Amino acid sequence: MRVAAIQLEAEVAALDANLAASERLGDQAGAAGAEVIALPEFFTTGIGFVPELIERALPSDGAAAELLLRLAERHRAFVGGSFLCRDADGEVRNAFLLATPAGEIAGRHDKDLPTMWENCFYIGGNDDGVIDTDAGFTVGAAVCWEFMRTQTVRRLRGQVDLVVGGSGWWSIPERWGPPPLTRRLEANNAMTARTAIESFAGFVGAPVVHAAHAGELECASPTLPMRYRGHFEGGAAVVDADGTVLARREYREGEGIVVAEVAPKRRSPVAEPPESFWLHRRGALPTLAWNVERLHGRRWYRRHNPRARAHTPG
Repeated sequence: MRVAAIQLEAEVAALDANLAASERLGDQAGAAGAEVIALPEFFTTGIGFVPELIERALPSDGAAAELLLRLAERHRAFVGGSFLCRDADGEVRNAFLLATPAGEIAGRHDKDLPTMWENCFYIGGNDDGVIDTDAGFTVGAAVCWEFMRTQTVRRLRGQVDLVVGGSGWWSIPERWGPPPLTRRLEANNAMTARTAIESFAGFVGAPVVHAAHAGELECASPTLPMRYRGHFEGGAAVVDADGTVLARREYREGEGIVVAEVAPKRRSPVAEPPESFWLHRRGALPTLAWNVERLHGRRWYRRHNPRARAHTPG
């Protein structure tokens, strides 16, 4: 089966521009013969600490779903990606939808835990992310730092034939500390972004189609006085079940697609996941940011999302 992963340079909070870019790149993937096409998380909005994002959430049957369905029908492909989705209960979730060639949504997965400042814009889910396609293979959905967590491996290991997902992985700015230290931290961060996808395939025992964001990002920092100035690590990739990279697009290559042939079939995993919560060490700065921005973000979300607050018990 030919599969494709999209690498997008999104304009943060610009719905129309991002939908148009996603459709253009999706058409490129379809023209290349892809039968499965992955868009990155937040393909409708991009991601950064931009308060307007709280108002850019779309309904589950809105423009994002319509785009996925349109691409799927046009190219006779399975097309998946995640976006900020406002549900009937008023809450916003990072929802991955998988559209089928028949013009239907095969299933949905809500990312389990928001990452750092993402806590300002949505809440987590608790489904298993296993989606039956009725086409002879089962898809496992995983989004960004879900590729970093042991609990993701547990819910998909031995259960799926193909993993489809995407990330928006930020770099560590050099100006956030002594340059020798931050350069070292960023080198480790970039390496983790690359190897997390490769090793995940081996832990689960299935090929991975991983879409990504690229490009520069500047925005406010939710918990620090300085602004964030960095880039997305990129890394749209197709990885075989044993962790072999079949195709990759580096972030410096910018927007585009990667295409490769895979056999969507679950296999015996080649690696055992650790007993720890995280599959990989995150480093001191990401660990601190994870905890501080998680606490800040939950309060920010409730304060700035009145429609969700109105539905919160108590």
